[in-house]
Amino acid sequence: MKNKYNILMLLVLSLFISCSEDTIDIVGSGTIFGRVVEANNFTPIENVKITLSPSNNTVFSDADGYFIIEDVEANDYSVGAAKEGYLANFKPATVATDNTINVIFEMEGDTFLNKPPSTPILITPIDGVEEQELSVELVWSSEDPELDLLTYRLEIKNSSNNDVIEVESLLDSLYIVSDLKYGTKYFWQIAASDNINSEVLSAVGSFTTKVDLGNRYLFVKESSNGNNVIYSSHYNEISSESENEIQLTSSNVSSWRPRKHKASNIIAFLRTVNNETHLYTMNQDGSNIFKVTSAATVAGFNLNEIDFSWSTNGEKIIYPSYDKLYSINKDGSGLQQIFQTSDNSFISECDWSNDGTIIVLKTNDISGYNASIYTINMSGLILTTVLSGVKGAVGGVNISVDNKLLLYSYDVSEFEDASYRQLDTNIFVYNFATATSSNISIEKPLGSLDLDPRFSPNESEIIFVNTSNDGVSAKSVYKIDLDYIISDDERTFLFSNATMPDWE
Repeated sequence: MKNKYNILMLLVLSLFISCSEDTIDIVGSGTIFGRVVEANNFTPIENVKITLSPSNNTVFSDADGYFIIEDVEANDYSVGAAKEGYLANFKPATVATDNTINVIFEMEGDTFLNKPPSTPILITPIDGVEEQELSVELVWSSEDPELDLLTYRLEIKNSSNNDVIEVESLLDSLYIVSDLKYGTKYFWQIAASDNINSEVLSAVGSFTTKVDLGNRYLFVKESSNGNNVIYSSHYNEISSESENEIQLTSSNVSSWRPRKHKASNIIAFLRTVNNETHLYTMNQDGSNIFKVTSAATVAGFNLNEIDFSWSTNGEKIIYPSYDKLYSINKDGSGLQQIFQTSDNSFISECDWSNDGTIIVLKTNDISGYNASIYTINMSGLILTTVLSGVKGAVGGVNISVDNKLLLYSYDVSEFEDASYRQLDTNIFVYNFATATSSNISIEKPLGSLDLDPRFSPNESEIIFVNTSNDGVSAKSVYKIDLDYIISDDERTFLFSNATMPDWE
């Protein structure tokens, strides 16, 4: 009986084991392999957090953007990719036993949905407005949908040349542009940027500056980088103040000795480029710069002492080059040698009479001394000798409109040295009728120099430069009445830190 019981228990146990084995289900596994790149350029993204859901397995992409999750049970999953600076991304993935599934993430930056700013609207000046001052307030507006901080870029062009004014990273929607040129049409445009999207351009606006008020004074100042720069200005006789000072030439190149032809309103001047000095012309607002000379340069013992002269009709200019005197048309044609010194002395200055019959020359040796002043006719014949072979510095020749008087400066100390320093330079007026010279530097301060004299337009006054004879002090422009008989010359101060004046 006992044996029968044992056999029955074994049969039940065997049946139970057999039933249990039929209900066990062994699940297989697979692999997820993938890569993360930027959506716009497919650059790999490193250190992206890859999360598997619902298992919550986590890995990170390597330096090349690759990642791998192994031993993943066969099932349906959601694979997520997340990193700061990028929009989170999700991909479905079905893992099968002993298979590898590839998942590629193309991630957008977290600003992908950011909207650009609105197109800037130009508010002032009104498009096409004229008679603007030389300093103009530019105002515009733009808005950003997400209230991102906006920065602006301003670009200004003009109708006269290829110069471009560009101002970057403006935070305000207002900018004052200064030092514009007279009678010039300007075009301006604003670019708005939220530093996320591409910048947005406004329409192009325009405005025109007012015409020249008639600055009659020209002079030269030294810039911070040591270059000569030409300016124009106006002197208010009522307030006894200079005003409306305008820079005409760039401080990036040296320009000096301005001479304006009053009928054509064209200014001729000297400029050194590539170690050569040439004659240039420009409009009275500094625009339309034109190089006149080419074959024969302007040359002499000291370029700061060189001077040239217009013809009365404004079609020609005469200028020196060592011992030769040339004539050239203002358009650069018609170069002609019209005189050469007989003793090889250098011609430093020249002035052409109003009637076109007389030229005044100032000559000197290679050191600037042994100076002479004389007049020639258009055939090169010497007519009148004002000074001959004197010691000391001489300069500033300017003949009156009626050919009766001649201005010049002369260092009466007769001092000479290698640096061309002057000690006691006075202004003289030579009378052709009496062949006499009169000193008009009556009240010149002791230890100072009177230089670069020029007749005023009505020739009742003289404009000139005064400075200390120490060679380093500032120079200033003055004027005095030509009636030098009066002991009190009543010098009128005009401009500070200025030299080489011209008054038309």
